[in-house]
Amino acid sequence: MRRLLTAAVAVPLALLATFWLPSYAFFIFLLLIFGACSFEYVQLLKPHAPNAPLWVVPLGVPPTAAAFFWALSPARHATAGDSLAAWVLAGGLLATVGLGTLLLFGRTPSPEVPAALGIVALGVPYFALPVAVAAVMQRLDPWLLFLLYSIVWLGDSAAYYCGSAWGRHKMAPVVSPNKSWEGAVAGFITGIVATLVWSYFRLGEIRLPLLLVAAATAVAAQLGDLFESLLKRGVNVKDSGQGLPGHGGFFDRMDAMLFAGPVMLGGLWLIAHHGLGP
Repeated sequence: MRRLLTAAVAVPLALLATFWLPSYAFFIFLLLIFGACSFEYVQLLKPHAPNAPLWVVPLGVPPTAAAFFWALSPARHATAGDSLAAWVLAGGLLATVGLGTLLLFGRTPSPEVPAALGIVALGVPYFALPVAVAAVMQRLDPWLLFLLYSIVWLGDSAAYYCGSAWGRHKMAPVVSPNKSWEGAVAGFITGIVATLVWSYFRLGEIRLPLLLVAAATAVAAQLGDLFESLLKRGVNVKDSGQGLPGHGGFFDRMDAMLFAGPVMLGGLWLIAHHGLGP
Protein backbone atom coordinates (compact mmCIF):
# COMPACT_ATOMS: atom_id res chain seq x y z
CA MET A 1 0.00 0.00 0.00
CA ARG A 2 2.82 2.42 0.87
CA ARG A 3 4.37 1.70 -2.54
CA LEU A 4 1.17 2.71 -4.31
CA LEU A 5 0.67 5.82 -2.17
CA THR A 6 4.20 7.02 -2.86
CA ALA A 7 3.72 6.45 -6.59
CA ALA A 8 0.40 8.32 -6.47
CA VAL A 9 2.28 11.41 -5.28
CA ALA A 10 5.57 11.04 -7.17
CA VAL A 11 4.19 10.28 -10.64
CA PRO A 12 1.90 13.35 -10.94
CA LEU A 13 4.71 15.51 -9.53
CA ALA A 14 7.14 14.21 -12.15
CA LEU A 15 4.61 14.75 -14.95
CA LEU A 16 3.82 18.29 -13.80
CA ALA A 17 7.51 19.12 -13.67
CA THR A 18 8.08 17.60 -17.12
CA PHE A 19 5.26 19.42 -18.90
CA TRP A 20 5.01 22.70 -16.99
CA LEU A 21 8.44 23.70 -15.74
CA PRO A 22 10.66 25.78 -18.02
CA SER A 23 13.95 24.23 -19.05
CA TYR A 24 16.14 25.82 -16.36
CA ALA A 25 13.67 25.00 -13.56
CA PHE A 26 13.31 21.42 -14.76
CA PHE A 27 17.11 21.10 -14.77
CA ILE A 28 17.18 22.22 -11.12
CA PHE A 29 14.36 19.79 -10.29
CA LEU A 30 16.39 16.98 -11.80
CA LEU A 31 19.48 18.02 -9.86
CA LEU A 32 17.52 17.76 -6.62
CA ILE A 33 16.33 14.24 -7.43
CA PHE A 34 19.58 12.86 -8.79
CA GLY A 35 21.58 14.80 -6.21
CA ALA A 36 19.70 12.87 -3.54
CA CYS A 37 20.55 9.68 -5.44
CA SER A 38 24.25 10.58 -5.49
CA PHE A 39 24.25 11.28 -1.76
CA GLU A 40 22.70 7.86 -1.08
CA TYR A 41 25.25 6.31 -3.45
CA VAL A 42 28.10 7.81 -1.43
CA GLN A 43 26.59 6.71 1.87
CA LEU A 44 26.05 3.25 0.43
CA LEU A 45 29.64 2.76 -0.71
CA LYS A 46 31.40 4.72 2.02
CA PRO A 47 32.33 1.51 3.95
CA HIS A 48 34.70 0.67 1.08
CA ALA A 49 36.58 3.98 1.42
CA PRO A 50 35.52 5.57 4.73
CA ASN A 51 38.35 8.10 4.83
CA ALA A 52 38.31 9.19 1.17
CA PRO A 53 36.81 12.53 0.03
CA LEU A 54 33.75 10.92 -1.52
CA TRP A 55 31.80 14.15 -0.99
CA VAL A 56 33.14 15.18 -4.39
CA VAL A 57 30.49 12.99 -6.05
CA PRO A 58 27.36 14.97 -5.06
CA LEU A 59 29.39 18.18 -5.31
CA GLY A 60 30.59 17.33 -8.80
CA VAL A 61 27.24 16.24 -10.25
CA PRO A 62 25.74 19.74 -10.89
CA PRO A 63 28.64 21.25 -12.89
CA THR A 64 29.20 18.00 -14.76
CA ALA A 65 25.49 17.74 -15.59
CA ALA A 66 25.55 21.34 -16.83
CA ALA A 67 28.56 20.55 -19.05
CA PHE A 68 26.84 17.44 -20.42
CA PHE A 69 23.66 19.41 -21.05
CA TRP A 70 25.56 22.07 -22.94
CA ALA A 71 27.39 19.46 -25.01
CA LEU A 72 24.26 17.42 -25.77
CA SER A 73 21.81 20.25 -26.34
CA PRO A 74 20.70 20.49 -29.97
CA ALA A 75 19.87 24.16 -29.37
CA ARG A 76 23.49 25.22 -28.95
CA HIS A 77 25.41 26.62 -31.89
CA ALA A 78 27.88 24.35 -33.60
CA THR A 79 31.38 24.85 -32.27
CA ALA A 80 34.70 24.53 -33.97
CA GLY A 81 36.70 21.34 -33.68
CA ASP A 82 39.32 22.97 -31.46
CA SER A 83 36.58 23.95 -28.99
CA LEU A 84 35.42 20.35 -28.79
CA ALA A 85 39.01 19.26 -28.33
CA ALA A 86 39.33 21.72 -25.44
CA TRP A 87 36.32 20.15 -23.73
CA VAL A 88 37.73 16.66 -24.23
CA LEU A 89 41.07 17.80 -22.79
CA ALA A 90 39.35 19.44 -19.81
CA GLY A 91 37.38 16.29 -19.11
CA GLY A 92 40.48 14.15 -19.34
CA LEU A 93 42.38 16.43 -16.98
CA LEU A 94 39.59 16.33 -14.41
CA ALA A 95 39.34 12.55 -14.60
CA THR A 96 43.07 12.03 -14.17
CA VAL A 97 45.01 14.95 -12.71
CA GLY A 98 42.02 16.36 -10.87
CA LEU A 99 40.87 13.10 -9.30
CA GLY A 100 44.39 12.00 -8.48
CA THR A 101 45.21 15.32 -6.83
CA LEU A 102 41.96 15.24 -4.86
CA LEU A 103 42.70 11.82 -3.40
CA LEU A 104 46.32 12.82 -2.73
CA PHE A 105 45.57 16.03 -0.86
CA GLY A 106 42.48 14.49 0.72
CA ARG A 107 44.92 12.20 2.51
CA THR A 108 43.15 9.08 1.34
CA PRO A 109 44.73 6.01 2.96
CA SER A 110 46.60 3.95 0.38
CA PRO A 111 44.43 0.80 0.83
CA GLU A 112 41.31 2.86 0.09
CA VAL A 113 42.59 4.53 -3.09
CA PRO A 114 41.45 1.88 -5.62
CA ALA A 115 37.93 1.79 -4.18
CA ALA A 116 37.76 5.59 -3.95
CA LEU A 117 38.88 5.94 -7.57
CA GLY A 118 36.08 3.69 -8.74
CA ILE A 119 33.43 5.28 -6.54
CA VAL A 120 34.22 8.83 -7.65
CA ALA A 121 35.10 8.13 -11.29
CA LEU A 122 31.83 6.25 -11.81
CA GLY A 123 29.66 8.30 -9.48
CA VAL A 124 29.92 11.75 -11.04
CA PRO A 125 28.99 10.84 -14.64
CA TYR A 126 26.66 8.08 -13.40
CA PHE A 127 24.31 10.70 -11.97
CA ALA A 128 25.23 13.75 -14.07
CA LEU A 129 24.58 12.21 -17.49
CA PRO A 130 20.93 11.21 -16.77
CA VAL A 131 20.24 14.77 -15.56
CA ALA A 132 21.53 16.21 -18.82
CA VAL A 133 19.75 13.57 -20.91
CA ALA A 134 16.37 14.16 -19.26
CA ALA A 135 16.77 17.95 -19.58
CA VAL A 136 17.64 17.62 -23.28
CA MET A 137 14.66 15.35 -23.91
CA GLN A 138 12.33 17.75 -22.13
CA ARG A 139 13.62 20.59 -24.31
CA LEU A 140 13.20 18.49 -27.47
CA ASP A 141 9.71 17.25 -26.59
CA PRO A 142 8.29 16.54 -23.11
CA TRP A 143 6.34 13.65 -24.62
CA LEU A 144 9.62 11.83 -25.19
CA LEU A 145 10.19 11.88 -21.45
CA PHE A 146 6.63 10.67 -20.96
CA LEU A 147 7.51 7.70 -23.16
CA LEU A 148 10.66 7.06 -21.11
CA TYR A 149 8.61 7.14 -17.89
CA SER A 150 6.11 4.73 -19.41
CA ILE A 151 8.75 2.22 -20.46
CA VAL A 152 10.62 2.35 -17.15
CA TRP A 153 7.87 2.80 -14.57
CA LEU A 154 5.15 0.66 -16.12
CA GLY A 155 7.74 -1.98 -16.95
CA ASP A 156 9.04 -1.91 -13.38
CA SER A 157 5.54 -2.27 -11.95
CA ALA A 158 4.72 -5.13 -14.31
CA ALA A 159 7.97 -6.89 -13.42
CA TYR A 160 7.31 -6.45 -9.70
CA TYR A 161 3.72 -7.65 -9.62
CA CYS A 162 4.00 -10.37 -12.26
CA GLY A 163 7.23 -11.60 -10.73
CA SER A 164 5.63 -11.72 -7.28
CA ALA A 165 2.64 -13.64 -8.60
CA TRP A 166 4.18 -16.00 -11.15
CA GLY A 167 7.94 -15.76 -10.83
CA ARG A 168 9.48 -19.23 -10.67
CA HIS A 169 12.82 -18.93 -12.44
CA LYS A 170 15.38 -16.69 -10.75
CA MET A 171 17.14 -14.29 -13.08
CA ALA A 172 20.10 -13.26 -10.90
CA PRO A 173 19.82 -15.08 -7.56
CA VAL A 174 23.21 -13.90 -6.29
CA VAL A 175 22.66 -10.23 -7.13
CA SER A 176 18.90 -9.89 -6.60
CA PRO A 177 17.15 -13.04 -5.30
CA ASN A 178 13.62 -11.66 -5.79
CA LYS A 179 13.93 -10.94 -9.51
CA SER A 180 12.64 -13.58 -11.89
CA TRP A 181 12.70 -14.16 -15.64
CA GLU A 182 8.91 -14.11 -15.65
CA GLY A 183 8.94 -10.63 -14.14
CA ALA A 184 11.66 -9.46 -16.52
CA VAL A 185 9.70 -10.64 -19.55
CA ALA A 186 6.53 -8.98 -18.25
CA GLY A 187 8.40 -5.71 -17.75
CA PHE A 188 9.93 -5.89 -21.23
CA ILE A 189 6.61 -6.62 -22.94
CA THR A 190 4.91 -3.83 -20.99
CA GLY A 191 7.54 -1.36 -22.20
CA ILE A 192 6.96 -2.41 -25.81
CA VAL A 193 3.19 -2.19 -25.47
CA ALA A 194 3.50 1.26 -23.89
CA THR A 195 5.58 2.36 -26.87
CA LEU A 196 3.05 0.94 -29.33
CA VAL A 197 0.30 2.96 -27.67
CA TRP A 198 2.46 6.11 -27.50
CA SER A 199 3.53 5.79 -31.12
CA TYR A 200 -0.02 5.30 -32.37
CA PHE A 201 -1.53 8.23 -30.49
CA ARG A 202 1.44 10.59 -30.69
CA LEU A 203 2.71 9.87 -34.21
CA GLY A 204 -0.40 8.40 -35.79
CA GLU A 205 1.44 5.23 -36.79
CA ILE A 206 3.58 2.40 -35.45
CA ARG A 207 7.27 2.85 -36.25
CA LEU A 208 9.55 -0.17 -36.05
CA PRO A 209 12.75 1.84 -35.36
CA LEU A 210 11.07 3.40 -32.33
CA LEU A 211 10.09 -0.05 -31.07
CA LEU A 212 13.72 -1.13 -31.35
CA VAL A 213 14.77 1.87 -29.28
CA ALA A 214 12.08 0.99 -26.75
CA ALA A 215 13.35 -2.58 -26.57
CA ALA A 216 16.89 -1.39 -25.90
CA THR A 217 15.57 1.08 -23.30
CA ALA A 218 13.55 -1.62 -21.52
CA VAL A 219 16.59 -3.88 -21.32
CA ALA A 220 18.78 -1.01 -20.12
CA ALA A 221 16.24 -0.20 -17.39
CA GLN A 222 16.43 -3.73 -16.02
CA LEU A 223 20.22 -3.71 -16.23
CA GLY A 224 20.29 -0.43 -14.31
CA ASP A 225 18.12 -1.98 -11.61
CA LEU A 226 20.39 -5.01 -11.39
CA PHE A 227 23.53 -2.88 -11.27
CA GLU A 228 22.27 -0.98 -8.24
CA SER A 229 21.39 -4.31 -6.63
CA LEU A 230 24.98 -5.40 -7.26
CA LEU A 231 26.26 -2.29 -5.47
CA LYS A 232 23.95 -2.92 -2.52
CA ARG A 233 24.92 -6.58 -2.40
CA GLY A 234 28.56 -5.49 -2.08
CA VAL A 235 27.82 -3.76 1.23
CA ASN A 236 25.00 -6.10 2.30
CA VAL A 237 22.32 -3.39 2.31
CA LYS A 238 18.70 -3.88 1.22
CA ASP A 239 17.75 -0.26 0.43
CA SER A 240 19.82 2.80 -0.41
CA GLY A 241 17.69 4.93 1.93
CA GLN A 242 14.26 5.46 3.42
CA GLY A 243 13.19 8.64 1.66
CA LEU A 244 10.40 7.02 -0.37
CA PRO A 245 8.10 4.76 1.67
CA GLY A 246 7.58 1.42 -0.04
CA HIS A 247 10.37 2.09 -2.52
CA GLY A 248 13.41 2.59 -0.30
CA GLY A 249 15.59 5.53 -1.26
CA PHE A 250 15.73 7.88 -4.24
CA PHE A 251 18.56 5.80 -5.70
CA ASP A 252 16.37 2.69 -5.44
CA ARG A 253 13.60 4.44 -7.35
CA MET A 254 15.78 6.02 -10.05
CA ASP A 255 18.28 3.20 -10.63
CA ALA A 256 16.63 2.00 -13.85
CA MET A 257 16.43 5.56 -15.21
CA LEU A 258 20.20 5.99 -14.84
CA PHE A 259 20.80 3.48 -17.65
CA ALA A 260 17.53 3.79 -19.58
CA GLY A 261 17.59 7.55 -20.22
CA PRO A 262 20.99 7.72 -21.93
CA VAL A 263 20.26 4.57 -23.95
CA MET A 264 16.94 5.96 -25.14
CA LEU A 265 18.36 9.34 -26.17
CA GLY A 266 21.23 7.62 -27.95
CA GLY A 267 18.78 5.39 -29.81
CA LEU A 268 16.56 8.33 -30.77
CA TRP A 269 19.49 10.27 -32.12
CA LEU A 270 20.68 7.22 -34.04
CA ILE A 271 17.37 6.68 -35.84
CA ALA A 272 16.89 10.43 -36.36
CA HIS A 273 20.33 10.61 -37.98
CA HIS A 274 19.15 8.03 -40.49
CA GLY A 275 15.83 9.76 -41.06
CA LEU A 276 13.86 7.19 -39.09
CA GLY A 277 13.15 9.07 -35.88
CA PRO A 278 9.84 10.17 -34.37
